[in-house]
Amino acid sequence: MSSTLIQMIFDSFLETLVMVAVSGGIGSALGIPLGILLFISDKKSFVPMPKFNLLLATVINAFRSVPFIILLVAIIPFTRLVVGSSIGTAAAIVPLTIAVAPFIARIVETSLREVDKGLVEAAQAMGATNFQIIVKVLLPEAMPGIVAGLTIATVSLIGFSAMAGVVGGGGLGDLGIRYGYQRFMPEVMWPVVLVLIILVQGIQSLGDHLVRRLSHK
Repeated sequence: MSSTLIQMIFDSFLETLVMVAVSGGIGSALGIPLGILLFISDKKSFVPMPKFNLLLATVINAFRSVPFIILLVAIIPFTRLVVGSSIGTAAAIVPLTIAVAPFIARIVETSLREVDKGLVEAAQAMGATNFQIIVKVLLPEAMPGIVAGLTIATVSLIGFSAMAGVVGGGGLGDLGIRYGYQRFMPEVMWPVVLVLIILVQGIQSLGDHLVRRLSHK
């Protein structure tokens, strides 16, 4: 493997890390509060708002139902408005964020639903406010499930980032498509696939380790 090819793979690897880290961070900042709102506004929860819950769930489900490759193309005008371009690493972050935030919201909601209702009732009996229940009871108890879900979301982002290469999104996917597929260069394609596999395995192992550390069992 030539030094030029190694440098290309390394640069693309860094681009993929930036895309996944930034979109995952922003997506989590949006998705976690949305997931909490979904849970607490349910008619069976402690801040029931059925109409709001239905509206929020509908919007989240609408974004989740759109295949990423279609979303990627459909929001090109919005991407240009936000970052000034529809090509490159920065441009890929916009659809990646929009794709992962609803996914994270549902992960958080599901994790919160698994928390023992008795803990919430006990906190209410002791006079805890709704904010205290969320911060001191729900989130700590649901954290292992949330971290496990965020790990899955991050792995999905890696796949999405590779898909963004179809429209020149940068990263390993872009390198694999431009050289490995369009120019029929397997000496590029296979190292890209190997790096992606190693990256996914590393993130999954880290996530599993954190879940074990956070688990109360």
